[in-house]
Amino acid sequence: MLLGVCDFLHRCSYLPSDFLFSHESCRKVMKDFALKLEKLAEELLDLLCENLGLEKGYLKKAFHGSKGPNFGTKVSNYPPCPKPDLIKGLRAHTDAGGIILLFQDDTVSGLQLLKDGQWVDVPPMRHSIVVNLGDQLEVITNGKYKSVLHRVVAQTDGNRMSIASFYNPGNDAVIYPAPALLEKEAEKDQVYPKFVFDDYMKLYAGLKFQAKEPRFEAMKNVEASVNMGPIATA
Repeated sequence: MLLGVCDFLHRCSYLPSDFLFSHESCRKVMKDFALKLEKLAEELLDLLCENLGLEKGYLKKAFHGSKGPNFGTKVSNYPPCPKPDLIKGLRAHTDAGGIILLFQDDTVSGLQLLKDGQWVDVPPMRHSIVVNLGDQLEVITNGKYKSVLHRVVAQTDGNRMSIASFYNPGNDAVIYPAPALLEKEAEKDQVYPKFVFDDYMKLYAGLKFQAKEPRFEAMKNVEASVNMGPIATA
């Protein structure tokens, strides 16, 4: 049966930043890897701030919450499938969080993103990092930056591996459009809701593979109960 061959097409393991490896040298390498990627994510956030005209560090502070941002790494394995037209490697979705740094397989393709209504291949590129933006950055930038709809298609040949690191808001971080961006808008419309990140994640867990717009609308229904205090500082 085909599904017996392909039903485990997308296998993944999540590695939190404090994951303890049994071998000391491996543990040190992964810890250094995570720290450097976390720093890179924060540098990229500052570049976004500069482009948006926000003060340096604004996005990092917006992600901070009371205990700092969440950072973790996911390792995924996509085995080859003899009939990829009958199976999906990973269904189309946007990522829930902030900024995602992806190391793709060097040789096996499969990642696609939606641009202008067409699925576009993201080809393997050695020694490169694919940068993806999640739903939280779309909200904070009031739509200036959009989270990217993407998917992984099954391949007949080759075993595809990927390593994705996620820089996300803290669980209790309050997410809302940056006031400085709203002030620049002619009508000063706040298109996006205000919510606690953990509440959004609970909703996302059941709606990951559906359109993001209904998720944003659903969060508007709980917006009145969110206490929007000043953004915490690191």
